[in-house]
Amino acid sequence: MNVARLYAAHDLRLAEEPVPEPGPDEVLVRVSAVGLCGSDVHWWSAGGIGDARLERPLVLGHEFAGVIASGEQRGQRVAADPAVPCGVCEFCREDQPNLCAALRFAGHGREDGALRQYLAWPARCLHPLPDTLSDEDGAVLEPLGVAIYAVDLGQLRPGMTVGVYGCGPIGLLLLQVARVAGASGLIATDRLAHRLEAARSLGALVLPADGQERAAILAATGGRGVDVAFEVAGENEAVETAVGSARPGGRVVLVGIPDDDRTSFSASTARRKGLTIQLVRRMKHTYPRAIRLVESGQVEVRSLVTHQFPLDAAAEAFSCAQQRKGIKVIVRP
Repeated sequence: MNVARLYAAHDLRLAEEPVPEPGPDEVLVRVSAVGLCGSDVHWWSAGGIGDARLERPLVLGHEFAGVIASGEQRGQRVAADPAVPCGVCEFCREDQPNLCAALRFAGHGREDGALRQYLAWPARCLHPLPDTLSDEDGAVLEPLGVAIYAVDLGQLRPGMTVGVYGCGPIGLLLLQVARVAGASGLIATDRLAHRLEAARSLGALVLPADGQERAAILAATGGRGVDVAFEVAGENEAVETAVGSARPGGRVVLVGIPDDDRTSFSASTARRKGLTIQLVRRMKHTYPRAIRLVESGQVEVRSLVTHQFPLDAAAEAFSCAQQRKGIKVIVRP
């Protein structure tokens, strides 16, 4: 089978490797669509993310869908949860599997991901795809799951106002999930015009991230600020905007991953407002909800896919994603 492995920053090599043999409780999956996440781009451009660095040549890709190619469910189209918790540690027993200390995650550390034609994956982490969802839809369920979990952490209630700062795929999905959760007002910021236009099409008041957005958000909310602010840009400017535009007693949810592994904000502003600040660690129990939201039409994911590449053009796909030419880049192994 064909495999794309990352050997160092910007050093992605295509090679032939044996088809993997499924282990206990695993099935073979023929990969049909892989979304490139911002964290994948971190790996590709810097050879790591946060405090994790390349330990060996790594197969990236954790947003993926495919077809079961072994066992009794052969032929079943599925979306894959890339996180495999141990199930026995303290956090797993407390129903916090996303915090599992022994968690395996596709395309991270020593766990190869989905930028290959086949992979063996635990059957318990595979979710059947309805016929109405395409392979690309299935790959976008992973970032949708992150958006759902972020809204869970934000404790969003009907009638609240929401700010989403960063309109990449997760930011645009957050706007939709917030609307489903009952948000009465949506405000979005980004530096890129085409992403602001996508946010506008979802009903958000859009503002360019030009250094003046905090004042504009306060003006748009009558000086009150937003009830829940979601930072999805991975940049401290967006974090400061979230803290500065949240109302007193509001919540700030940090979703973005900063390039330099540092997040900072004005402590006095956050303290005087009595803000609650939450950080998102992937997702928790969100795939079934994500599938229902897309199947019912309450969340639309297909238009987010703007670029598709074959596996042998994976390096070009990463370059496209890094330059943020569109919204969601998909690789088709």
